[in-house]
Amino acid sequence: MKLYVGLTDRSWFDHLAAMDPPADEINFWRPGGLTNFKAVEPGAPFLFKLHSPDNVIAGWGYFFQHFKLPVSLAWRAYEQKNGAVSLSRLRDLIRKHRGTDEHDPWIGCTILTSPVFLPRDEWFPVPADWASNIVSGRTYTSDDTLAAALWDAVQQRERIASPLDDQLAIALEGPRYGAEFVARARLGQGTFRILVTDAYNRRCAMTGEKTLPVLEAAHIRSFSEGGPNRTSNGLLLRSDLHTLFDSGYMTVTPDYHVEVSPRIHEEYNNGKEYYALHGRPLTLPDDPSARPAREYLEWHNEKVYSA
Repeated sequence: MKLYVGLTDRSWFDHLAAMDPPADEINFWRPGGLTNFKAVEPGAPFLFKLHSPDNVIAGWGYFFQHFKLPVSLAWRAYEQKNGAVSLSRLRDLIRKHRGTDEHDPWIGCTILTSPVFLPRDEWFPVPADWASNIVSGRTYTSDDTLAAALWDAVQQRERIASPLDDQLAIALEGPRYGAEFVARARLGQGTFRILVTDAYNRRCAMTGEKTLPVLEAAHIRSFSEGGPNRTSNGLLLRSDLHTLFDSGYMTVTPDYHVEVSPRIHEEYNNGKEYYALHGRPLTLPDDPSARPAREYLEWHNEKVYSA
């Protein structure tokens, strides 16, 4: 087993620890971090080491995936789960670390699931060999007695994670690494948005529009109706098309063609731009597993769309 100990600011930790309800996923962002994070595999424990003067391990999560994102998209996906109260505050923190004044800088986003933030009396010491000049983090491997001690400390404190017991059970059940963990882990809304955005190469599935601020990840079967946060239950749509899709004025047929309801004209005496999309084939993700699943499209056609 490998685990990672990452350094973080106390303000980031305190903000996330105070969230109510507790966060199901968080963004351990770095002002740089634009190279792929390869220190550990998906599912590996990722421990939070607070900077001095605290100098302790104060919690953990489980590594899911690393993304390179503009800060605006990171905020739209994760909002306060970025560890900041607002987008302007997040931008201020990035400016402080980078010493630049970019409007929408790209940052490294390490996404962690099932995070645990320990109360102060449960914090535990860093490994004895931790060097003061470490600026980002360090990997510990299973053949290291210090790694075993860290994992023992985590396991002893798992009861503290009671607000997310169901999430923790998913994370700890079976193999903790690789594709199996990713398949089992319950994705949050933020990671769903990012994965759908990436799957469609940041282009609207119906129009090809690539202006990122107006693109939204739509659930085909709505989350409130039992639809999962999976890419196969998602479409990347321009915001107005997302609204029409959720309202039943548009749908996608099981053979991946756009269908537009006559209700738009009947109710609003308008819609010429939308009717131009009728019958158009959907632009699909390159990865077949990310394409809309037939069961979700059929649900939307039967339960939401009104011809």
